[in-house]
Amino acid sequence: MTVVNRAILRPIHATVGILGAIALSFLLFPLLGRAYFPRTDPGQFVINIKCPSGSRIELSNRYIAQVEEEIRRVIPGHDLGMIVSNIGITPDLSSIYTSNSSMDTAFVLVSLKEGHKVGSYEYMKRVRQKLSNEMPMLSTYFQAGGLVDSVINQGLPAPIDVQVSGNDMEQSLVIANEIAGKVRSIRNVADVLIPQNLRYPGLELSIDRQRASLVGLSPKEVVENVITALTSNGMIAPSYWVDPKTGNNYMLAVQYSENKIGNMNLDDFKQIPLRGTNQTQYTPLRSVAAISEINTPTEVDHYKIRRVIDVYVMPSTEALQQVNREVRGVISKIKTPGNVRITIRGSVVSMNDSFERFAIGLGLAVLLVYLILMAQFASFVDPIIILMAVPPGLAGVLVILLLTGSTINIMSLMGVIMMAGIVVSNSILIVEFAGHLHHEGLPVAKAIVQSCRIRLRPILMTSLATLLGMIPMALGLETGSEQYAPLARAIIGGLAVSVVLTVFLVPAVYVIVHGREKIVAEGEV
Repeated sequence: MTVVNRAILRPIHATVGILGAIALSFLLFPLLGRAYFPRTDPGQFVINIKCPSGSRIELSNRYIAQVEEEIRRVIPGHDLGMIVSNIGITPDLSSIYTSNSSMDTAFVLVSLKEGHKVGSYEYMKRVRQKLSNEMPMLSTYFQAGGLVDSVINQGLPAPIDVQVSGNDMEQSLVIANEIAGKVRSIRNVADVLIPQNLRYPGLELSIDRQRASLVGLSPKEVVENVITALTSNGMIAPSYWVDPKTGNNYMLAVQYSENKIGNMNLDDFKQIPLRGTNQTQYTPLRSVAAISEINTPTEVDHYKIRRVIDVYVMPSTEALQQVNREVRGVISKIKTPGNVRITIRGSVVSMNDSFERFAIGLGLAVLLVYLILMAQFASFVDPIIILMAVPPGLAGVLVILLLTGSTINIMSLMGVIMMAGIVVSNSILIVEFAGHLHHEGLPVAKAIVQSCRIRLRPILMTSLATLLGMIPMALGLETGSEQYAPLARAIIGGLAVSVVLTVFLVPAVYVIVHGREKIVAEGEV
């Protein structure tokens, strides 16, 4: 208690010195990254791949086979679980029925074995670098593929999704390409992807209704004949057969042979036979429709009715705030027509909303604690003295998060709330007992020193029990424990610093306040 005696001998100097050190520690705040939730190792990752536009499925298949080979060269066999590749399919509800993407798009799911020695994000970095060097003709976009990330990103493939919406999709694509080009140069941006492709080769049918009617065909029947020829009639005229023995339903469909479809050229396409409902003779497609080659979009996405072009931005680190700030800076410099809107979606929006609500909630919590303490102590001043234990705790949180490389996120902010409750209870022990001793006749200085001496043991016992209990969680050694590590680290750092400084700061402030009250009372007498 000798150090405490020295602190209360010059209480103003001690208070100013400690608060000054705390204020300096708050300068570390801009150095900390801000994220929504901590990043966990899902044990897998997904590579979204876009081959050169218009690539046939045979060429895309060769590209994906080479990608799989490069993955096996990067990830050793003792860590690699399996590789699943899909061409022409986007993992979506619509993929249950048919291919829902073009033949030049694919995704590769890479699963790691349980207990893998290298983390998923490190392997993502290595595979990304390998593909960039060996296969520059491919556009790749990496995502963790875990359930937690999907929920946090609100189902979007990226934490930052820049959406360019407008009536003219070509105009929106030009603006999106401009944004993507500038965003790629931002530091800590790993991948940028525009999933929509508006220039995929396609065929346009201009049906001559008059000619079609002469042979007893409607435009709907022409289209249904073409669909049946290229795929099957399963979607336009579904038919089922029920097995009388088992009761199982089987879909029956008519389609061209694989050899016929695989070797079909444009002349064969024009010769597709069309047959009306009541017709016995067939009519070739070219006799009722003009066929021309066009560029067509592979997908048309909408958000709130408006057509959108997405720019997926994947940061290379867990921190989102800095990347989000720079992306918004890029968007602010883009000149857009009046009919084009640029909005940002993804977990970064939820993160900003959560942080704002947390700030409001924390302020209300401190106010409610002050009001409760004011009612309990029947004093406006003693609750302020008690709350002086919170700033050292906040300083400790900033220091430990910076030292451990953690971000400010929802979990670490929850740790701040828990830490604040613990340090306030420690401060209550000192102030309440000091007031009790002072009412019994001890001078203010002796009362606060005696209170610190007697209350130090229970404070240390409860604080050390909390600190030791949080260490395993803070290390984050188990699978998925990275999610809760920032919470434990915030509690450990804030509680450790607050316990050390509270026994000096609270007594010094107590002497400044109540010592002055004694002087005023003696002067009135």
